[in-house]
Order: sequence, then C-alpha cells, then structure tokens
Amino acid sequence: MTEQVQSAKPLWRRIADFPLVTMVIAAVIFMAATAIGIAIGKPLEPMGQPERAIVRAVINIGLVLAAYKFLIVRLGAQPHDDLKWTNKSGRELGLGLLAGFAIMALAVGIAAALGVYRIIGPGDTSTLVLELVGTAIIPGFMEELFFRGILFRWVEEFGGSWLALLLTSALFGAAHLGNPNATWFAAFCIAIEAGLLLGAAYMLTRSLWLVMGLHAAWNFTQGEIFDVNVSGIDEHGLVTAQMSGPPLLSGNGFGLEASVIGLTVATAAGLWILWLAIRQRQVVAPMWARPKLAEPTA
Repeated sequence: MTEQVQSAKPLWRRIADFPLVTMVIAAVIFMAATAIGIAIGKPLEPMGQPERAIVRAVINIGLVLAAYKFLIVRLGAQPHDDLKWTNKSGRELGLGLLAGFAIMALAVGIAAALGVYRIIGPGDTSTLVLELVGTAIIPGFMEELFFRGILFRWVEEFGGSWLALLLTSALFGAAHLGNPNATWFAAFCIAIEAGLLLGAAYMLTRSLWLVMGLHAAWNFTQGEIFDVNVSGIDEHGLVTAQMSGPPLLSGNGFGLEASVIGLTVATAAGLWILWLAIRQRQVVAPMWARPKLAEPTA
C-alpha cells in the first residue's frame, strides 16, 4: 500500500522526498533564514553590545525557528517536528541542561585534581549575558537544529543510524577547525565526544530538547562558570582560572574539549546514552535494509 501511494506521487515530488534531496532543501532553507537574520541585525550597530546581542539572537533564532516550523517540518516522505512541545519536552530540556553541566563540571574537577586547572581569582560577570547568548543559547539552538535536526535526521532516513552518527560527528568536528587554537586533534575530540554524545541523545529521544540543553549547558559551564576556553574562544567566567600542563591534559588553548580528560568523560556519557538508545530499539536501519510492507492481495 505504501509503495502504491508513493508511486502515485508526481516525479518531482518523489525526487524532493528522497532523503538526501530533502536534506539539501532543508539546509538551504536554514541557511537562507540565517542569512536574512544576519542582514536584519546589521543596522543594530549603534545599540549597546549586550542589548544588540540579545536582539540579534531573538531575530536569528526567531527566523530560523519560523522557517523550521512552517517549512522544514513539512518536508520529506515522513514529515515530523523534532521541536514539538510535549509533556516530555520540559523534562528532556532540564535533563540536558543538568547533564551538560555535570559532564563539564566533572571534567574540570578531574583537571583540578591533576593540577591542570587552577582558580587564581574572582571572575568578571560584566559580560555574562552577552556570553550566555553568544556561547550557549545561539550555538545550542542553531548548531543542533542544523547538525541533528537536519543532517542527522535525513542521513539516518537514507543510510541508517550508524551512518548518520558517523557522518554528522565527523562534520561537527570538522566545523570547529576554523576556531582559535584548533588542531586536527581538537577536531577529532569534538567529533568523538560531542558528536557521539549529541547524536546518541537525538537517537534516544527523537527530539531536539535534550540535545539543545546538553549543548548549551556544556558551553556555559565551561566558559561562563569555570572560565575555560570554549572551542578555543576565551570566555569570562564566575571565576578567573588558568590552564597549564601537557597539551593532552590542558587542551592546548582550545579548552578541555581537546583534552584526554574531556574526551574520556564526554565519550563515556555518550556511550551510555547510545546504549540506552540501542536498548530502546532506536537504531534505524538503512532504507534498503528495511522490510517492505506487503501489498494487499486482491
């Protein structure tokens, strides 16, 4: 029956509904909404820096969210909304925020115990709101909507969960190569620890709430609480801290994300979430390996 409905669609629709084609269309819509948001935000230069950042964030997130809700969720052969608010959404978001904090707090604690991380004075909270928006909220929303809500979703629909996890993790790591103090090892760490953790969280919940909470809290805890560089970007935390020691432990200016400490802690959390997803049978087979529904007999 499904095949009969599919074959009844016009050719252009069948092409547009092919997962990889749908992914490209969704990515173009996402990038167009982002570009429009940046263009609208340019005249805001005379405003104060925190106010400008907040208004820009509202514009960018609002436009991308509108594009997602009105256009992207309607795409493909199996339309669905990964940002639909349900009874579980608030719980998943809260768990993501808590887990992101716990993972990075544990990594910082281990670094402190090894003498790699040291608090040297009070922090500077004058830019806290600005950095909260720029380091936590925007990356947590925008990056996860793109990498998990678009790329992972349709790569998985085409090639299954394992291909989606591998490909999006590699792309997520590579996307950080342009950051300050980035190295190939740093990109490798991001791909393994964050790509696995965030991809597995998406597989487990089939929504973006847990994933966005994880990402935002991960960044905020590093930078705005413990004053550790976030993906190479220097932040101002609630304390002033100093990282020292071997690059494999300190992250060599990129942050604990590029250290063996962060790699071990976050990867362990990602493997646990992946195990939960496997137990709950959230692993999707490639489209060519899925059983086809039998056609009804006459």
